[in-house]
Amino acid sequence: MKVLFVHQNFPGQYQHLARYLGATSGNEVVFITQRQNASLPGVRTIVYKPRRPVTAGIHHYLRETEAGVLNAQSVARVALELKRSGFVPDVMLGHNGWGEPWYLKEVFPNTPLIGYFEFFYRHHGADVGFDLHETQIFNTGPRIRTKNVGNLLGLDAVDIGQCPMQWQKSLYPEPYQSNLHVVHEGIDTERVAPNPHARFRIPNSAVELTAGDEVVTYVARNLEPYRGFPNFMRSLPKVLASRPNAHVLIVGGDGTSYGSGLPNGQSFRQKILDELGDSLDLRRVHFLGKVPYQTFVALLQVSRAHVYLTYPFVLSWSMLEAMSAGCLVIGSRTAPVEEVIRDGENGLLVDFFSPDEIAERVIQVLAGRHKCTVLRENARRTILEKYDLRRICLPNQLRLLSLARDKACRHL
Repeated sequence: MKVLFVHQNFPGQYQHLARYLGATSGNEVVFITQRQNASLPGVRTIVYKPRRPVTAGIHHYLRETEAGVLNAQSVARVALELKRSGFVPDVMLGHNGWGEPWYLKEVFPNTPLIGYFEFFYRHHGADVGFDLHETQIFNTGPRIRTKNVGNLLGLDAVDIGQCPMQWQKSLYPEPYQSNLHVVHEGIDTERVAPNPHARFRIPNSAVELTAGDEVVTYVARNLEPYRGFPNFMRSLPKVLASRPNAHVLIVGGDGTSYGSGLPNGQSFRQKILDELGDSLDLRRVHFLGKVPYQTFVALLQVSRAHVYLTYPFVLSWSMLEAMSAGCLVIGSRTAPVEEVIRDGENGLLVDFFSPDEIAERVIQVLAGRHKCTVLRENARRTILEKYDLRRICLPNQLRLLSLARDKACRHL
């Protein structure tokens, strides 16, 4: 089988599927991306870049749309060269978020295209307006509506759509939902598993933590409001005062992945540290930055309380990986988290905006005042039963490929 993937940040959500297909005898796998110097065995990568930047001065509603068109054009040019060389895929897969797969059907009209749809923007009921302290202006509604131009273009272009979670699918317009299939990319539960003998040495320190210590963990790509970082930090003075042996391990960069950044390049980390001042015992709060994957797994394996907070937005892999590692997750009572965590059954839920409630739950877990072992076991069981890579998610992805091919054949 010949397979064509497109994702600007290779391999993105296709890591497990592309790796599997590339390692399977008889397959020819090509991956178009903007990322350089990255590879998977058996996968041929082709790097592209847009021919020009977005037009200076273009209406700000349309910047993302024009960027998507430029990406789609460049990907289409690569696809045309592949076609001229004799490569005609049996199936194509592409993440819709950056426009890349929009014109693939113009190159390969008879090849089924599966689009990955991560988030349909809403003026109400999702991330926008979630924080009631944020100022809402009339411009927000038209801007958000226009932001979905690429979503609607992609929904019309694909044969089948893929969404990772049911809540994310529910955001898409009802007429398209019947063609969207909820298939998560999967968690490697063999690699991310509990380890009662795990140890974690804090860099540049003599402190070594074990699975029996009072370790609080927090992980995000970047330390920012969308992932509840300020509210987590505001919970820590109370936690550290109550639990003198607790250590807090924080993973994440100082950039901004979602929402607006701060002026003058200031980081949210520095802003909250300035706010908290001497109330925070920084001898026991360890900022680790961005860490290698094996370090991340070891950190989860020594965690006693893992805090995961998010706006109603895309659910992070890290929360599911924490559950797979047997963490007791204290998560925000927001829709994407509630799809996975049932309060008091496989984790604990808190008010996203309440540092006091976050602190109380962390303290209770560190003190062993919850059925911690049962919650941890149930968390691990949830991932095994619903998100296990090899038994659940990879087979579902392969079935999606077959479904797309069958659908395309019926339309020929």
